[in-house]
Order: sequence, then C-alpha cells, then structure tokens
Amino acid sequence: MSRKNFLFTSESVSEGHPDKVCDRISDAVLDAFLTEDPQARVACETFATTDRVVIGGEVRGPGDVIRRVEEIARDCVRDIGYEQEGFHWAQLKVNNYLHAQSADIAQGVDAAGNKDEGAGDQGIMFGYACTETPELMPAPIFYAHKMLKKLAEVRKNGTEPRLGPDAKSQLSVRYEDGKPVGVTSIVLSTQHLDPTMSSADVRALVEPYILGVLPDGWVTADTEWWVNPTGKFVIGGPDGDAGLTGRKIIVDTYGGAAPHGGGAFSGKDPTKVDRSAAYAARYLAKNVVAAGLAERCTLQLSYAIGVAKPLSIYVDTHGTGQVDEAAIERAVAQVMDLTPRGIRTHLGMNRPIYSRTSAYGHFGRAPEADGGFSWEKTDLAAALKAAF
Repeated sequence: MSRKNFLFTSESVSEGHPDKVCDRISDAVLDAFLTEDPQARVACETFATTDRVVIGGEVRGPGDVIRRVEEIARDCVRDIGYEQEGFHWAQLKVNNYLHAQSADIAQGVDAAGNKDEGAGDQGIMFGYACTETPELMPAPIFYAHKMLKKLAEVRKNGTEPRLGPDAKSQLSVRYEDGKPVGVTSIVLSTQHLDPTMSSADVRALVEPYILGVLPDGWVTADTEWWVNPTGKFVIGGPDGDAGLTGRKIIVDTYGGAAPHGGGAFSGKDPTKVDRSAAYAARYLAKNVVAAGLAERCTLQLSYAIGVAKPLSIYVDTHGTGQVDEAAIERAVAQVMDLTPRGIRTHLGMNRPIYSRTSAYGHFGRAPEADGGFSWEKTDLAAALKAAF
C-alpha cells in the first residue's frame, strides 16, 4: 500500500547551469540539421569548461551545418547570457569533432525492402503522469522548474540585471492523503553579478518571484529558506564547474517521482528511441490520466536496435486505476503505432523543435503551434475512453 503522508523533494537547474549549456548546444546542432534535412541523423555531445566548448558525435546530413557548428555554439551561449571573464560567447574556443554516422548503426536503423525503420538503439523508456498539477506532472519538479524559469525571465528582460545565468532550485513538498499541500523547504542557489550582495540580499531579490509561482498557501512561516547557503556565487557556468550533455536526466523528466530509462535526450534525433519513445511514453501516460483511467500512470516501453516494434509495454497505475492495467497496455498499442517511424509521424518529431526542451523540463510544457511539445497533447484521451 502506498504512503499517503510524506515529504518528497525534487531539484531543477537553470539554462545557464554548465550541463544545461551543453544540452542547449547539442539540441541547437540537432535543430540546425533538421532544419536543412528532416531525415538527418544526429547524436551530438557537448563538453564545456573555462572558455572552451568541445562538440563531438555522429551525424548524417548536410555538410554546411557541420561548418556552422562554432557559430551555433556561440549563439547559444550568447542567448543564455554568458559575457563573463572565463566564459564569454565571443571569446571562448570551440572545438568541433562531429563525424559521419557509423554504417553499422545505419544499416540497423534504415528501412530496406520489407524491413521498416528500426530503433536506433536498444533500451527501456518510461513515461509518467499524475493529477498533482493541471499539467499532469509531479508537483515538486513542476514548481522547481517554474521558479528558475521565472528568474531567467526577469534576468533576461532586464528587470533583475544583477542575477546571473547559473542557478539551481530544490523544493521539499509535503503530501497529505497523497496530495501535495505545502512546501517545507526552498533551496535556491543563483549566480549574482554584484559581488557585494549577501545571501540575505539575494533572498530579498528572489523571494517575491518564488512566492509568485508557488500555489497560494504552500509557503508558511514554518517553511525553511536556504538561498545561496554557501554565501557568494559570482563565478558561475562552465568557468565554475565543467558541463556535459545528458547529465541532468532526472531534472529533464519527473524529478525522481518516476523511473528513468537508460539514456539521455539532448542532441539525439528522433530515430533514437532514448528520446522519441520516452516522449511517446509520457504522451500515452498523460492521455491515460487525462482519460480518467487512473490518477497516476507509469508506462514502460522497450526496444532492440534495428527492430521496429517495441518488445514490451508495461503499465502501472499505482492502485489508482479504474480499469485493468493489462487492458490499458493493449489499448495504448491500439491507439498509437509505437514503431520509431510511427512515433515520429504521430508526434511530428522530424522538425527543429528541440532547443526549447533543453532547460526547464521536457515534460509539463504547453503544446506549441509549430509542433513543439506535441507529446504533451491529450488528444488520445477520447480514444482510450472508447476502448473501455
């Protein structure tokens, strides 16, 4: 029997966090390839440290994109806001080591004769949804993201110019009878460009914005605040700590409230089921909950490299389901083609929509007119209801 009264904590990191700088660059390279060729293959990794960005991986697509990689990386760093000594968009050195995709991988993925396109790798992928927020996301990670996204907004629009790009948040949420009801502690470490600011000064600056994004009544006199608890935080970004693509996978998904599969997302084109099938699993889990079939749903998919159909589908509704879980497993396979090609077609994934996913979560975002966050739609809810 699941616990009803407990504390649960999730963290988020800003777009200026070293790892997120790398995710952004990797996804921007992917978007550049998909803009030129929707069928491009990309597996791009980025490493960043003091005044240096190193980009490598395997690609198949227009050669002119490879020649523009340095420009793409600088544009990302400039948009994030780094113009500091030790990491400045105009001064950093960019090393580009992208090369052609392995022919051995390509032969497993490409369609040929009667063979459909196969998965770009083996692996397990998880999707999750719950009724804790209107976006059907776990509350701790959803609001940890919102805090940092708001601070980035007021930093970049000039309202709070003393804030720097690098930041981390953490929320401990109190649950009663299985529902989130309040925040017991708020942790925020944010870079500040004014070296004279104390922790108290930073708290005074950020507190109104944090209170503005959290639900009314969740913060009380008993809530603990830990704002820049180590003191001064002026040296930020890759100059303060090296970054690497794919190191914030729990931040990217559900904040630890649900399992995560074996792979990261950023820099991978949608033939890689690490990314596309994880998005499909979220899409299906969200639609199961939106259809009223459960209050919580975890959905797992598994694949083998070069094989089109998923090897298994698993659903767990954590005791909240209104119908049999095995019946949900059968239903989701009927309402959506879960081959790599089927997922990409259904969700319109061969488009340059990935840079925007690189910070503040891949899930719990509003679907966008150009196809961004298509996996957040609930347009299968009616079909799933009809199946029962």
